[in-house]
Amino acid sequence: MKGKHRRPSVLARAFVSATAVVGLAAGTLATAGPGFAASPPAAQQAVGAEAFGTPATNNFGLSTTQAKNVQRWLAQYWDCNGSIDGLLGTDSWKAYQRCLKRYWGYTGAIDGDPGPHTIKALQRQLKATSGYIGAIDGEAGPATRAAFARFADAHA
Repeated sequence: MKGKHRRPSVLARAFVSATAVVGLAAGTLATAGPGFAASPPAAQQAVGAEAFGTPATNNFGLSTTQAKNVQRWLAQYWDCNGSIDGLLGTDSWKAYQRCLKRYWGYTGAIDGDPGPHTIKALQRQLKATSGYIGAIDGEAGPATRAAFARFADAHA
């Protein structure tokens, strides 16, 4: 008989413990402000930032020194007023897009986003100036990156 009475009390204690945990969790959420309950995880916040037009820098394989060379060239010839920090961000790519629009067949918006249309125009420029021999495909693959590095080194 002791075994039969013991089992219900073990189940009762487990039930009480589970109820306490749920109650504490509910109390924590109830006392938290609306910002706590509504905050998405950090990974979702980062994705959300991209959706709102916060482009990341994209050096397409250039070192910081090489990217600074490109930024100095952009500042000298294409009205790039951003800092020369070795990070090709929105300001750098807007200036580059102005160059690509004028000479290399870029037809997209001057938005600072180096997407496939920007890369195609960049590939046309690199084909004419920096030994790029790949396809004009809008993908910044190894051949595009190598030619872009040669371009950057030539503008040291």
